[in-house]
Amino acid sequence: MKVAIIMGSNSDWPVLEPAEKTLKDFGVEVEVTVASAHRTPEVVQKFAAEARSRGVEVIIAAAGAAAHLGGVVASYTTLPVIGIPINATPLGGMDALLSFVQMPGGIPVATMAINGAKNAALFAIQILATAHPELVAKLVADREKMKKEVAEKAAKLEALRKV
Repeated sequence: MKVAIIMGSNSDWPVLEPAEKTLKDFGVEVEVTVASAHRTPEVVQKFAAEARSRGVEVIIAAAGAAAHLGGVVASYTTLPVIGIPINATPLGGMDALLSFVQMPGGIPVATMAINGAKNAALFAIQILATAHPELVAKLVADREKMKKEVAEKAAKLEALRKV
């Protein structure tokens, strides 16, 4: 099981690091690269076109500003592409969000929230789980852990309010 993460700039890494951590926590191999759809289009093309032969099953593409990276990657592969718009401009990431969600028919890019790296990783894991059933139990366990954490927080707040 392998997911590739591609970002337009290394300055995006602080936003994307939680995606790598989440994937690794689930036992998924992660490949990470930096390439620009505009400044290094040949690198992006090679990355996307050869991803399947490297064992990649899902690609996470993150970019700010015009954010064409996800669409360019998707145009060179039939693998699922998950886009993460990055808040990198005075527009607060809305420019990137619109670039991702307004893909023309025929070249889909599943799009997460602005800076939504953790959900991108979890969505990639859900996609992988369709072919790797061992991930289903891990997803269920993760959700149970979240339920427990919420219940603990609720109990803590309730105790504070009784004081």
